[in-house]
Amino acid sequence: MIETSIKKRIVAVGPRKLEGILRDPEGAGGLVIFAHGAGSSRRSPRNNYVADRLFEEGFATLLFDLLTETEALDRVNVFDIPLLSERMIEAVRWARGDAELSARRIGLFGASTGAAAALVAAAQAPEDVAAVVSRGGRPDLAGSALPEVQAPTLLVVGGADYAVIELNQQAAGALRCEQRLAIVACATHLFEEPGALDQVVNLAAGWFKKHLQPTRKG
Repeated sequence: MIETSIKKRIVAVGPRKLEGILRDPEGAGGLVIFAHGAGSSRRSPRNNYVADRLFEEGFATLLFDLLTETEALDRVNVFDIPLLSERMIEAVRWARGDAELSARRIGLFGASTGAAAALVAAAQAPEDVAAVVSRGGRPDLAGSALPEVQAPTLLVVGGADYAVIELNQQAAGALRCEQRLAIVACATHLFEEPGALDQVVNLAAGWFKKHLQPTRKG
């Protein structure tokens, strides 16, 4: 089983020491930091599944709690994109200051409202974020930050998630960076259908391999 074959360690991220789960394979080609949505946490089963699969593809991954326990009690914070994006930037800075992670190219993976937080963070830290992937996200909530995003961005949406498809189309139109909108046929918002989440993983892994792997010379 994946769970027994993947080595994980618990880390404390940023000035608030937010608890996180770091998977770091030997010779990792990049680091993917997850931005959860809708009040989810580092324990998100879907994001952990994606993280395990990305680990198998050779990427280090970091899932951490964007909110403290006290902050999470206030539902308003779940939709506070400036606050969530600030925590993403703190995580990026934490990785840049870690001896083992500092040289890695960094990608952000955002789900639901976390996608907006990831995009705002990418816009504010263009020198540190090399790629963004959104899963069933609300990139439209990034608002005026969208045209400022420089990191290549992949938006993945379920084919049966009709309202969110339209919102992603609008966001794609506002992006000025390299971008792609990928629709997983027949999938709903949470990609619960058989094989749907695996398609998300394959799309994300391909995007991150393209943009996070070191450029080879010669």
